[in-house]
Amino acid sequence: MLHVDSIFAATSAVAAPQAMAAGGDPLPPPFTVARVFTETRLDSWLALGLVLAAGLYLYGVHRLRLRGDRWPVARTVFFLGPGLGGIAAVTVSGLHAYDTALLSVHMVQHMVLSMVSPIFLALGAPITLALRTLPVRPRKRLLAIVHSRIARIYSFPLVAFAIFVVNPFALYFTDLYGYTLEHAWAHELVHAHFIMTGCVFFWPLLGLDPLPGRWPYPGRALLMVLSVPFHTVLGLTIMQSTTLFGGDWYPSLGLTWSNPWDDQVVAGGVLWAGGEFVSVTMLAVLVAQWIRQSEREARRLDRELDRQEARQRAAEAAGTAETAS
Repeated sequence: MLHVDSIFAATSAVAAPQAMAAGGDPLPPPFTVARVFTETRLDSWLALGLVLAAGLYLYGVHRLRLRGDRWPVARTVFFLGPGLGGIAAVTVSGLHAYDTALLSVHMVQHMVLSMVSPIFLALGAPITLALRTLPVRPRKRLLAIVHSRIARIYSFPLVAFAIFVVNPFALYFTDLYGYTLEHAWAHELVHAHFIMTGCVFFWPLLGLDPLPGRWPYPGRALLMVLSVPFHTVLGLTIMQSTTLFGGDWYPSLGLTWSNPWDDQVVAGGVLWAGGEFVSVTMLAVLVAQWIRQSEREARRLDRELDRQEARQRAAEAAGTAETAS
């Protein structure tokens, strides 16, 4: 009997660390770079959505080429690579196995889903591609959506800026974040929300698609600069917080290979440094777009002046000929 009890106790001791994360998944082993590849999951709804979006985009590019139209290769690379590929890198790869076990991994997801991938999705100009390839009736419906009142409200820069800035504070400084850790469906919904929030903010600022009410470049650059301090404040607040985000969630996991307090400091650093780097980089992209637009406008004015001068010379020549006759 003692032998049986010993076996049972030993079995329980081995099974005890296998606590369950959100959704009933077993807790992951210690994090390594190799785990990013070995823990990859391709059976999620997000993986299906990414494959569908990539397929539709490539089909649109293929249709343009069939009729002899050109589509910039850079747009395709941006949309499929850092755009959809960035989303896959933090949600479909092995990182997903750690997003409810390590706050730092969640913050990497936060940065990519809300501040990196949406930028490149916008630079891929999918709405423009759809307008050039869809039949007449679906094209009219898409235009109606783009120019609808709801689209005008959400794409208005000040509204998009407020949503982009307020959302992280509403998530991390309320009980909402703890709820998303305990419920897998809410955690997945937050991922989708990050993507949508980033698209709402960056599409009017950097996107190439035709959107109503778009501000001139100086106003867009100002909003980009104003977004930097908010991520700095949020990151520093997380680093210096005396309470753990998510309540007792992370300590209750009993991870022997991670300290929740140290991981929270790393998470704040990721948000602080990453937010500043992305914002400054995208400000440079915005300035480059601004310069290119100024150059195009200068060339357009030069062509218009050349046409006016040509018409004036023609009129003078006609007047001289009439006088001579």
